Amino acid sequence: MCVPERNVCHGRHSRIGPRDGPGPCAGIPAEQMAFVRQVLDRVGDKWSLLVIAVLEGGPLRYTDLQRQAPGISQRMLTLTLRRLRQDGLITRTAYAEVPPRVEYALTPLGRGLHEIAASLVRWAFDHHEEIREHRAHATAQ
Repeated sequence: MCVPERNVCHGRHSRIGPRDGPGPCAGIPAEQMAFVRQVLDRVGDKWSLLVIAVLEGGPLRYTDLQRQAPGISQRMLTLTLRRLRQDGLITRTAYAEVPPRVEYALTPLGRGLHEIAASLVRWAFDHHEEIREHRAHATAQ
């Protein structure tokens, strides 16, 4: 028997069957779920959230971004910026100056993601000792 239940992933009521389970993404069509996974894969990579966090301070040039994201290679920064731009999370503005100037900035969509990421960072900071203890215990076994 299906019962109407609030589906967080849809933001509306949907019919959830017994095999779908009560999870927040139950009932999402496969093609939409695939897109959700792609987005999560994109923003959950090693560098995207770091670039989003760095840009929260305001627009930056490429070299400033590279300085504030230590460890990222030029190739990976270029790829990350391109992908974030394709997803509408950042803008790239080229100014007609000599020497040429290009700045990257968060879009409203990117700022929304930053708010979520900031919550995750706060959670990690608040629980880092507990997580460290669990890791040490698991490694010792």
